Amino acid sequence: MNHFKLFGLPQSFELDIDQLTEQYRELQRTFHPDKFANASALERRLSVQRAAQINQAFHTLKQPLERARYLLELHGVAGDPERAGVDQAFLMEQMELREALAEIRNQPDPAAALSELADDIRRRTEAIIQQLGEQFQDASGQSLSAARESVDKLMFLNKIQQEADEIYDELVEY
Repeated sequence: MNHFKLFGLPQSFELDIDQLTEQYRELQRTFHPDKFANASALERRLSVQRAAQINQAFHTLKQPLERARYLLELHGVAGDPERAGVDQAFLMEQMELREALAEIRNQPDPAAALSELADDIRRRTEAIIQQLGEQFQDASGQSLSAARESVDKLMFLNKIQQEADEIYDELVEY
């Protein structure tokens, strides 16, 4: 079942997360396996499957990157992990961000440098999420292709944010 239909939401990148969460809780109350403890084995198994489906759909729709990937899938736009789908300017930005991250520990104040880098990554991420909203709203072939590239960029930014978080964890241990 389509995740958006499951939650009774419009198929759109722009979502009301509070409404999604409210619908999630309501579905969990309805289909939670504990409610089927005295039911037949088939009904218990179906409730477990339904609860898993609800959890997966919620996770997918709640996260902008996963929601974008899901919408691309619904539109028939497949990702190709082997393709270099980002433009040269973004490739240069990636290199610069990676270099900045690699140099964090050598900075006079690594925590401040990391905080500044994290703010930069957050701003870039927010800009791409805004672009995705516009690209999915248009939903033309050209916009969906651009959304595919935006997803690739967002995947990179999420990865570098995770690496920055790991460095932060190392810094606070000292």
